[in-house]
Amino acid sequence: MLTTALLGTERRAVPARPRPGQDAAGALLDAAALRTVRRRAALLPAPARARPGAAPRDDRPALPEAARRRLALLLADRAAPGGGGRRGGAPDLTELLPQWLATANGHGYRAPEALLPALLEAARARSDLRPAALALGGPRALWLARLNPQWKYALRGGTTAGFPGAAAPTRSPEDEGRVWQEGLFAERVAVLAAVRRRDPGAGRELLASTWAKEPAEDRLMLLDSLRAELSAADETFLEQALSDRSRNVRATAAELLTALPGSALTARMAERARACVALDRTADGGARVVVEAPHECDSGMQRDGVVAKPPAGRGERSWWLSQLVEAAPLAIWCERLGVGGAAEAVALPVADGWQPDLHAAWCRAAARQGDAEWSRALLGPATSPPAPASSSWLDPARLLSALPPTERAGWVAEFVAAHGLSEAFRLLGVCSVPWAEPLGAAVVDALDAARRAGGYPWSFSGVMGLAERCLDPAQADRLEALTTVPEGPADGAAAGAAGYWVEAFQRLIGTLRLRAAMSAELAEQEADAVATGP
Repeated sequence: MLTTALLGTERRAVPARPRPGQDAAGALLDAAALRTVRRRAALLPAPARARPGAAPRDDRPALPEAARRRLALLLADRAAPGGGGRRGGAPDLTELLPQWLATANGHGYRAPEALLPALLEAARARSDLRPAALALGGPRALWLARLNPQWKYALRGGTTAGFPGAAAPTRSPEDEGRVWQEGLFAERVAVLAAVRRRDPGAGRELLASTWAKEPAEDRLMLLDSLRAELSAADETFLEQALSDRSRNVRATAAELLTALPGSALTARMAERARACVALDRTADGGARVVVEAPHECDSGMQRDGVVAKPPAGRGERSWWLSQLVEAAPLAIWCERLGVGGAAEAVALPVADGWQPDLHAAWCRAAARQGDAEWSRALLGPATSPPAPASSSWLDPARLLSALPPTERAGWVAEFVAAHGLSEAFRLLGVCSVPWAEPLGAAVVDALDAARRAGGYPWSFSGVMGLAERCLDPAQADRLEALTTVPEGPADGAAAGAAGYWVEAFQRLIGTLRLRAAMSAELAEQEADAVATGP
């Protein structure tokens, strides 16, 4: 019947006798319907499952009533047709749910039992919600997730790490061993992460016990689990992984060893990098950096993670040099170049056009090592271009992540004031929430400047979305002045743009005030406790 349906009744005979006056297609459908009924009739009822035990207790305080209603509204809006998309000047509730969950977890509340199914369903649809949603759901959410295969994501280890009230599923050592030997890959990763958190050495030994039998793609992902709780005790295992058959595994092992201060690999890379970069005194008493890039990529370099073949358009020697400098500890350069700090090293001229490659490698090293001093020096003033125009790599957002939050926000505020918002989206994304007052004021000023210049708000939709989630709600009153249409004659295009800006600012104001109301609702119980006293 299936073959006949695929090929067509004109090319294949129908395996059933048609009724008088019935065509072949109708006879095929009747036969399929009859077979379906026969199959269903032959099914035997499944044995009843054992009744689940009672849900565990959760002694955390319940949400205030207003906050409970707000959570129900946020979850209902997520499930509504259209998924909570933009509706004129109305706030986008789906984008406020992550912030609401983080704030509720900060207060130590538990989720209402009646909302647990909707909360688990929301987290199933959005993986970014899972840690905060499961932390709020607590042990009862995990109990419920075990009864529905669609929520099995909640049972994976590491999902709730870092959130107050989080309760990860626990297994006995025997069960962990069985899952490690026989489980699906996702289950094995969860077991390894759980053991690693509990006992880093035991987690490493668990991985070593089956390392030789793992496929290359599995070895790569399992090796990455050592990133958590990485310590000098892992060096021996990682050194062995440098001889792995897979280039990607070798590269990951080298990256992890580079993150270990004092490892043998960082010492080897530092020695190689020193041989390539030196200080040269000029005849006039000045100084410059001279570079002699490697002439070959030997087997030792390749074992330590240096990729021999450069990407298209990149010279071999500059490619090898960049990898050596990136992997070397930044602490070696002040002594090597005879300077007192990173700013002096970055300011030195570099001979023979090697400055872009050397500075780009320093940028990658500063981002990888999280070095604030070098990140600050390489970023430079926010009012000027943050790197030579010919630099082969610069990611200001990653360099900013190494700076303290207040300094980071101040640098981005100066950048926005000097360069506007067109290049600021990624920089804003690494700033702490809510944005500090100077940064928030700079963003509001830049949006106002774009409005007065006659642009359209959707040109800055990414920044507007960030502002709704990150701008301090105290900025709402200041934004009120931007919702009025400027007086005076205007052509049709300018008038239309002004109307769109009014709508965008009204939505932003509404979202900020809604965020303020949500915070007040979540703090209501604490405020009542302070007011009533002991």
